[in-house]
Amino acid sequence: MRLGRVIGTVVATQKADSLAGKRLLVVQPVDEKRKPIDRPVIAVDTVSAGPGEWVYFVEKREAAKAFPGPELPVDVTILGILDRLEIEP
Repeated sequence: MRLGRVIGTVVATQKADSLAGKRLLVVQPVDEKRKPIDRPVIAVDTVSAGPGEWVYFVEKREAAKAFPGPELPVDVTILGILDRLEIEP
């Protein structure tokens, strides 16, 4: 799992039928100090996250496995909204 911050939404005029009704968000991956790393990614939202919220997400095969039934054509899926982050030294 990785941490990120929602920085925007995606409006898709066309997408796979299996993604109908699912929201797509732009997520900026961050490190444990909440500093941006890598490039922003497009993620399927499963938790109704909104812009500015800190989230945790999975990528690749785990992203598709987050949904019941046949695998969806997704690379990144948001699994939760971060309430608090504690890092032990």
